[in-house]
Amino acid sequence: MTESEPTGSETRRADGAVLFDVDGTLMDTVYLHTVAWWEALSQHGHRVGTARIHRLIGMGSDHLLDALLGEDRDHGEDDTISAAHDTLYAQYWSRLVPLPGASDLLRACAARGWQVVLASSAKGEEADVMLRALDADEAITAVTTSDDVSSSKPAPDLVRQALEKAGVPAGRAVFVGDAAWDAQAASKAGVRCLGVLTGGWTRQELSEAGAETVYESVADLLTHLDDSVLATPRR
Repeated sequence: MTESEPTGSETRRADGAVLFDVDGTLMDTVYLHTVAWWEALSQHGHRVGTARIHRLIGMGSDHLLDALLGEDRDHGEDDTISAAHDTLYAQYWSRLVPLPGASDLLRACAARGWQVVLASSAKGEEADVMLRALDADEAITAVTTSDDVSSSKPAPDLVRQALEKAGVPAGRAVFVGDAAWDAQAASKAGVRCLGVLTGGWTRQELSEAGAETVYESVADLLTHLDDSVLATPRR
């Protein structure tokens, strides 16, 4: 059992699942990733504005580097750039904190009968750090990371893998995310999506990407849980 497979919930199988993005949705990490990518790219001679990088956080590193540097580039340095990002970002690990209400929302969803599955573009070790910071293992059924799939968001692979771990069809699941890439991945997998504004995207952008309702934050969603599609798995 790895740290990214929480104990205490594997045997619970509800008839609905709520799938959560982590960076920018549950954890306040989007701008830390932006700075780490900016520095990693700078170290390898690529001057890219932080605004461009920020708009791509939530993608896996494969898609992010394609978008920033072009798909026809020499891919030989991709691994070293990605490794530089990981090293730089790891300096923040001991200071990572959940967004307000994040852990309480996970527990509230589990208490209402949802399976709670985290679907993160992070790598396994990084996901374990965020799991410890969330401190809500008892509410989490499973975790899917970029290590589990061949293509990350906005491809639907992470969402489909999360559905498989939950053992529910797409029509019995809801995805919660902060970026257009989350909504696009959920849509491709046939899963309803709720958006939150804590990743720096606008309400209109998330709606246009496929989020059916957009909340200020997970704390706002928690406050309005009774009136949301997460009120009950059978709603």
